[in-house]
Amino acid sequence: MTPAEFKRSLSKTKPPDGLAPALAGLWWAGRDDWDRAHTIVMDEGDQDCAWVHAYLHRVEGDLGNARYWYKQAGKSAATGPLPAEWAAIAAHLLGKAGES
Repeated sequence: MTPAEFKRSLSKTKPPDGLAPALAGLWWAGRDDWDRAHTIVMDEGDQDCAWVHAYLHRVEGDLGNARYWYKQAGKSAATGPLPAEWAAIAAHLLGKAGES
């Protein structure tokens, strides 16, 4: 799936089948369902979910918590526009999924 296809899928009522938890959480974040997105990524232990988790706390405005999750993800804290970060995370995760 390309990033453009992923973004277009936001018009559907549910995410595409078979998404990894980080992508599923990001998909729900793209639909402005913060709670559902957070529930998906908060108990996962991988760095991809930690990155989405960081993004979610940045969306929420909880920058201290976001910094913690960026560190867990091995990423620098983002400061740019939220839509650009969402797109960057999607492109990265979709690229990894395409490698599998």
